[in-house]
Amino acid sequence: MERAAQGADGGGGSNSSSRSSSRATSAGSSPSCSLAGRGVSSRSAVAGLGGGGSRSSPGSVAASPSGGGGRRREPALEGVLSKYTNLLQGWQNRYFVLDFEAGILQYFVNEQSKHQKPRGALSLSGAIVSLSDEAPHMLVVYSANGEMYKLRAADAKEKQFWVTQLRACAKYHMETSSKMMNQVEGQQKNLVHAIESLPGSGPLTALDQDLLLLKATSAATLSCLGECLHLLQQSVQQVGQPSHKPGASENILGWHGPKSHSTEQLKNGTLGSLPSASANITWAILPNSAAEEQSLPPEPEPNSGPELVLSEDEKSDTEDKEETELGVMEDQRSIILHLISQLKLGMDLTKVVLPTFILEKRSLLEMYADFMAHPDLLLAITAGATPEERVICFVEYYLTAFHEGRKGALAKKPYNPIIGETFHCSWEVPKDRVKPKRTAPHSPAGHEHPMAEDPSKSYKLRFVAEQVSHHPPISCFYCECKEKRLCVNTHVWTKSKFMGMSVGVSMIGEGVLRLLEHGEEYVFTLPSAYARSILTIPWVELGGKVSISCAKTGYSATVIFHTKPFYGGKVHRVTAEVKHNPTNTIVCKAHGEWNGTLEFTYNSGETRVIDTTTLPVYPKKIRPLEKQGPMESRNLWQEVTRYLRLGNIDAATEQKRRLEEKQRVEERKRENLHTPWQPKYFIQEGDGWVYFNPLWKAH
Repeated sequence: MERAAQGADGGGGSNSSSRSSSRATSAGSSPSCSLAGRGVSSRSAVAGLGGGGSRSSPGSVAASPSGGGGRRREPALEGVLSKYTNLLQGWQNRYFVLDFEAGILQYFVNEQSKHQKPRGALSLSGAIVSLSDEAPHMLVVYSANGEMYKLRAADAKEKQFWVTQLRACAKYHMETSSKMMNQVEGQQKNLVHAIESLPGSGPLTALDQDLLLLKATSAATLSCLGECLHLLQQSVQQVGQPSHKPGASENILGWHGPKSHSTEQLKNGTLGSLPSASANITWAILPNSAAEEQSLPPEPEPNSGPELVLSEDEKSDTEDKEETELGVMEDQRSIILHLISQLKLGMDLTKVVLPTFILEKRSLLEMYADFMAHPDLLLAITAGATPEERVICFVEYYLTAFHEGRKGALAKKPYNPIIGETFHCSWEVPKDRVKPKRTAPHSPAGHEHPMAEDPSKSYKLRFVAEQVSHHPPISCFYCECKEKRLCVNTHVWTKSKFMGMSVGVSMIGEGVLRLLEHGEEYVFTLPSAYARSILTIPWVELGGKVSISCAKTGYSATVIFHTKPFYGGKVHRVTAEVKHNPTNTIVCKAHGEWNGTLEFTYNSGETRVIDTTTLPVYPKKIRPLEKQGPMESRNLWQEVTRYLRLGNIDAATEQKRRLEEKQRVEERKRENLHTPWQPKYFIQEGDGWVYFNPLWKAH
């Protein structure tokens, strides 16, 4: 029989316990239990549970482990259980020790080695303990860090006893964490109040650099800890609900803890401007005063219908696309710190007006066009001889599209498109360059700009994008090549979230690539984007799992953009797998960096390496500003872009404010007249949006 122990509160800093034991001899034999003498009251008496031994009652172990210093901590529960190791070794007897006070489950090879370093340990705070019918008398312990122990007891009574004690320990430490979070939040609120109560001038003010940093980092840290606790609490609540699968809204970060005064100010739009040494930059939430509404004269809405864009007016784009290093200048740092200190983890940033200096000099609609910078790879998809070759060509194109579209690793933000804003461009691709990547000749190193001297020897790829909705912000884009009978129709809803020291942007929606010659449709999704290290030198990474699928052929692909681990690891990693679902055959795998080198391995054993940095870039063809309509992106934002190039942030901010205020005024007019917005080029169909005259309907 296992040994049993009985603990009593000795009072006055002492404790007493008595033990009688016999050696455990079989897997899963009765666990021995000893109550930690620290703070365990006499009510927590050991109750005999049969089997010739004595055990602690479930209530005894769940008692609060508090008490005076200097007392010896003893294990709350210990004994032999079978632990599943792996397929080769199967189940093995191990000696387990549950330390209730520390909230840790440890195991050793045997009882004799329990005073040595444990073979493994599992934190039980936020852990899930569940029953399993995979093997007789089996239980599973899921730690909050993702680790799992599969355990087996000798009989049903012993299994239930371990489950009860482990759950009691997990619950106690979860409740303790909640109490600690409440205490920490109170202290952080006192800190914020003390900083905000400082005078506006003098040797130490509320805008002191170090105090702003302290306020921002303390708020972000508290929010992250609170979110972790919230996720743990959700996991515990879902025990016994194995069929539960979180919906899309549950996957969006957001701690539902108490709200700070500063956060409420920001959401209600009462936060004013931040004084600065060289700029007066305001980010109050979307104003709605009648006075401001009257200050802007109403203009006719530019949604009279599709406009004819003449391709002969388009010229090769020569605009400088390079973005200057963002850096962190002193005034900018104050602004960022003050803004971050007001935000809450998971807060929707849709209505937060961000500082102008973080903007890159292009609209989001143009950024989508820049993803098409390798149109030869897109058009080469139709040249694939088999469905397998075509889906692989699409994956090759998809993985190489993001490098040029992101303009490097600078974490600048494109302009939020104004509702009704459009962007038009096209590409001319020499016909001799449109070949599947596996058979195409090696491209010379460096970013060349291939052009077709004779238009008859090139394919024309046309592109149009439009902002069809303001709330939620939905962008649509469509491109087609009539000669290759190929077109892409995409709608994207961008949803930004504050995530502590980073900002996440989810790209909700999907695109459809249609190959009319083959009757194939490839449905694809887009990854999320993250701006990291927003307090220092911000940088961008992509993350998440995206899918590509063709119902007709049965081929699909899974692409995973891997975010950098907290410690170590590489940045910008991506992996992909292409599968033929009817036969469950993997036909291609890929790995590498989406902005660097990608290696593709095909089922034939052949491999190919694509360096995205040396792929030829085809310049867009776009009409000059004087021939663009008033709602076309470059014409619409030209003054903001001009002042950003000059480094005049104040003037750029004012121009941006005027554009956005005009949009808000017109939106309120439509609401008052109950007149919905009518896009020019896209029509809503169900949950998606479709180009008004797509190639598949015209032919």
